[in-house]
Amino acid sequence: MRVMPEHSSADYLVAVGSRAEGVLMSDRTAELFGGLGRRGHEPLLEEANAAVRFDLEHERGIDHWLLVIRNGDIRVSREDRGADLVVRVDRALFERIVAGDTNVYSAWLRHELSAEGDVRLARLIQRIIPGPSGARHPRAFAREQGQRT
Repeated sequence: MRVMPEHSSADYLVAVGSRAEGVLMSDRTAELFGGLGRRGHEPLLEEANAAVRFDLEHERGIDHWLLVIRNGDIRVSREDRGADLVVRVDRALFERIVAGDTNVYSAWLRHELSAEGDVRLARLIQRIIPGPSGARHPRAFAREQGQRT
């Protein structure tokens, strides 16, 4: 996947192979999915065997991101094909989720995000999405406070 700058530093035109998909997205989304693809393995997903597709809706159409997970090994593509779980969300809201400004489950409860298919797989989403900005692990917080856990 190549990422080519467009008019704004926050948006990118994504090209797959030699043909441009004409899909705009911010660098946070590309970083999230690109990072998952580069790592290739996510220990938090070692018990998972599923395909999860994210449909990020915006004014120019829909950006598709497909994660195929097999025992923690992750393959990321831009395919628009069937999946065990399809998550549909506004691209701007997804950006806020990735930035840690909005919680996935809160967005789902507010009906700003929909999930079709095996919704039990939704727990996988929380494992791959970064936490809130400024969040710290409880043990690190306790050490900072001089307490022992």
